[in-house]
Amino acid sequence: MSTTHQARRRVRIVGGSLGGLFAANLLHRAGWDVKVYERSADELAGRGAGVVTHPELFQALELCGIPIDDSLGVRVTSRLTLASDGTVQGRLDMEQVLTAWGWLYQVLHKTLLAGLYNNGVKVDGVEELSNGALLKFSDGRSEVADLVVAADGIRSTLRQQLLPSVKADYAGYIAWRGLAEERNLSTATRDLIFDKFSFCLPFQEQILGYPVAGSGNRVTVGDRRYNFVWYRPVMQDSKLVDLLTDSAGRRYKGGIPPQSIRSDVITTMRSDAERVLAPQFAEIIRHTEQPFFQPIYDLCSPRLAFGHTALLGDAAFVARPHCGMGVTKAAGDAMALVRALQSHGAVPQALQAYEEERGVFGAAVVNHARHLGAYMQAQIRNDAEREMAERYRTPEAVMRETASSRAFELKRVHAPG
Repeated sequence: MSTTHQARRRVRIVGGSLGGLFAANLLHRAGWDVKVYERSADELAGRGAGVVTHPELFQALELCGIPIDDSLGVRVTSRLTLASDGTVQGRLDMEQVLTAWGWLYQVLHKTLLAGLYNNGVKVDGVEELSNGALLKFSDGRSEVADLVVAADGIRSTLRQQLLPSVKADYAGYIAWRGLAEERNLSTATRDLIFDKFSFCLPFQEQILGYPVAGSGNRVTVGDRRYNFVWYRPVMQDSKLVDLLTDSAGRRYKGGIPPQSIRSDVITTMRSDAERVLAPQFAEIIRHTEQPFFQPIYDLCSPRLAFGHTALLGDAAFVARPHCGMGVTKAAGDAMALVRALQSHGAVPQALQAYEEERGVFGAAVVNHARHLGAYMQAQIRNDAEREMAERYRTPEAVMRETASSRAFELKRVHAPG
């Protein structure tokens, strides 16, 4: 496949979050005519929180022309687990770099040429043609492409059209998230946990935290932030519905915008933190200005390739965050897609090769994340889930398995299911 031939081929990417940006950068560098369509009219850079890095993420960034240096994030060398009274229950040596979603978005967005990224464009569907795919926009326009990449997230419009029976499955718990400024924390808390990846494990719950860069991507001591994720079981009936209802009575289905979370919900969460968490984590939550939560879902697509259209990132698989693999998996999807296109002359054959590689890996990540999170489900539905819950609820197992690069071995150690 020559670069000259590739330059005449058009790829249109639906979804401008990190998965779409990785695909856009890598395909553009491979010679494709690239355009990204993001439905949100607003800049996405301020969204998200902390991101755990893995070797495959570094590889993808380098292939996009982004250097791996100290600006990437904050390096930690160990992990610890705190008891509810704040004493140390366990320690584990593990070196990792923790970065921020916003930093990744900014550098990937900046690397693209002007005009390739289009905000406020809503795609309604795709139609397969004999030699390409037809994108249909909400304003009545349409556009033909040689390749369409659906990178439009867990609520992917294109996946819902192509795989209408595939639905996100609520896992039985939510994740509270937020960032606290390093300068606002007490010296005792900073000295004990700020330079570590830390955990606390109340009954059927888990909170973890780690340092990330502060505003302006500052990584100097005193200017950083501490990112936390607190998993709490919530039944899907009236309790979850209540949490997803704003002060005006509007109910949100899959997730609620941070600014729409009711003040009484946040007040209750802060009170619960003081009651059940180690005091260091309770302090971090006290100093978090805008905590928000996300319901946790599993989603596993049986197919990724549809002629001239491919699913990528969260549009294809959504794994619970315990593997810390969401961004890295999307980056890996993008690299695999480019490799397949470079190895096969025709797009449909390339997408089949892409599906064979990433379908196995994506299903394994989803499966392993289910194992890691089983003990936090609001209800254990069967003996298999009870066995999973017992396997991964100890401090040693949590520190060893959570957000570990061991996930890259999943396709060899865990069968999907």
